[in-house]
Amino acid sequence: MERKTPREWLAAEGRLSDDVVAVKIGKKLVDLHTPVDTALLTPGTTPVRSSDPEALDVIRHSAAHVMADAVQRLFPGTKVTIGPAVEDGFYYDFHRTDGAFTEQDLARIEAEMASLIKKNTPFRRDVIARNDALAMFEKMGESFKCEIIRSIPEGEEISLYRHGGSQEWVDVCEGPHVPSTGFLGAVKLTSVAGAYWRGDERNPMLQRVYGTAFPTRAQLDEHLRLLEEARARDHRKLGKELDLFLFDEVAPAMPFFLPRGAHVYNQLVSYVRSLYDRDGYDEVITPQAFHPSLFRTSGHLGNYNDNMYRLWTEDGFEPDPERDAFNRARVREVMQQESFALKPMNCPSHCVIFGSRRRSYRELPMRVADFGRLHRYERGGTVHGLSRVRSFAQDDAHIFCSQEQVSVEIERFIRMLYEVYQTFKFDHIDIKLALRPEKRIGSAELWDSAEGALEVGLKAAGLPFEFLPGEGAFYGPKIEFHVKDALKRSWQLGTIQFDPNLPERFELSYVGQDGKEHRPIMLHRAILGSLERFMSVYIEHCGGNFPTWIAPRHCIVLTVSEKTNEHAQKVVDRLRARGIRADADLSADKLGAKIRNARLMRYPYLCVVGPKEAEADAVGVRSRERGELGAMPVDAFLDLLLDEIAARR
Repeated sequence: MERKTPREWLAAEGRLSDDVVAVKIGKKLVDLHTPVDTALLTPGTTPVRSSDPEALDVIRHSAAHVMADAVQRLFPGTKVTIGPAVEDGFYYDFHRTDGAFTEQDLARIEAEMASLIKKNTPFRRDVIARNDALAMFEKMGESFKCEIIRSIPEGEEISLYRHGGSQEWVDVCEGPHVPSTGFLGAVKLTSVAGAYWRGDERNPMLQRVYGTAFPTRAQLDEHLRLLEEARARDHRKLGKELDLFLFDEVAPAMPFFLPRGAHVYNQLVSYVRSLYDRDGYDEVITPQAFHPSLFRTSGHLGNYNDNMYRLWTEDGFEPDPERDAFNRARVREVMQQESFALKPMNCPSHCVIFGSRRRSYRELPMRVADFGRLHRYERGGTVHGLSRVRSFAQDDAHIFCSQEQVSVEIERFIRMLYEVYQTFKFDHIDIKLALRPEKRIGSAELWDSAEGALEVGLKAAGLPFEFLPGEGAFYGPKIEFHVKDALKRSWQLGTIQFDPNLPERFELSYVGQDGKEHRPIMLHRAILGSLERFMSVYIEHCGGNFPTWIAPRHCIVLTVSEKTNEHAQKVVDRLRARGIRADADLSADKLGAKIRNARLMRYPYLCVVGPKEAEADAVGVRSRERGELGAMPVDAFLDLLLDEIAARR
């Protein structure tokens, strides 16, 4: 079969322009120098220009290669591992034994990259035999590359990419890459972090250099501005400054919520509860720890065991007459077969509730909500502030329904989800349908039915979506809802999952109208998802400027001098008596200092009390969002606050 490069084909078609970096064949990106069967190169093949969103990954992956080239030129003896494009840029992991990369090193690497980019040398692709590739990289001393080559399945094509002209740099890589280094319009190295080889702490520690790249300097500058804003909004930084939460090594990656943070947390729960009351959900409270038999039935043991915390008591390790009490094999046997486990999710316990007695079709749909604490072991290198923790709660609920009720329940859930996101000012929502993963339970027929039901539900709702092959839960496919925050970053929050497998494994049933036993469908759903993770996203979305209804404190009363302290305290007492969370600054500081401190704590309202206000039973009101509102009677200010809180504005 005849093969051509996309460059040759586009040139023959008269469609090759100077800004084309790759082509899109179906859903796959292919660079201009990779030969392709001509049967695949049809008029539907789309040129990808440097200004197109799809070009970013190609540009960034190519920039990672140029960075690795620059590093090895400047720091001989450094070994390379992998260098992919990621959501906001790229990185490359290096094994360097002569020291850690510094900020000064990053500047030198960036300058060397600029020199390589300026030379505008072409990227070149070669296909190589496995043994020849191993021999070449072994001779170069690139042991990590050899390990990568050995992990490539037999029979799969191994390709190399080269650039650099007379002093070529080479990497084993699938591509795609830009035509030449000159297409890397604007590059910036941003940080260095540690990373274990292949993400396993038993492997060598590497140095991960992060960077980003864009077609133009203007796009890079805008990105760097957003990065700077993201640093200012970092929820870990704001959490400390606003006294919201803390972490301590006595409970690694398990947050302590302080009074101000606990108020925000509880307001989230109260808000969702108010919707549950309206939409027919019944809340339950379930145990924290379960006998492992529950998780064997659910399939978590075997599919989720590495992420589960196990418990044991002293009586589980009583002396064995034939073996030492703490023999390793005995310990492992007890841990696996007898020790209880902390629940990583609520669904198995909700199956127990449904199966606790005979159910009728009249009880369906049965909507069971649970804010119980969950525990999942996350590797130390993956935990991050509130974004990824080991102890958390979810606005978690499970809907047991008939097959015929599925589409209506999905529609009801989506309506509630959009209402919640609108409340929190998340206006951009992307929907993705995550399909069966490689490691899963249940038959192919059940998965076909589950995936089909979710697809039909989305289409019936008229919502655009994309497929995510292999990203479903082990027990069922799911719809994911991704929101964009104020900094244009995307976060996956809500989800609804179609699960025919757990009802089957727990042998759940209900009596239908026909008097026969039927298997219910189980829908797993969450809107905020992990409350901890949602808080991390929301803190950064609003920059710590919580709207009044959810703010840790609604207002603070500031005195002009100590002469008005008595009136100020009476104002605070009146506000608190009506449920307003009010503070007072009655210190001897000057008013300007008090205002600065209050603004740093992001109070929605500042109330200034001087002699005139005290005499008139008023406060001078400053709104964080609307500026100076002037003097108003205390009762009028109270009504303003109560109206705003009630309306969740």
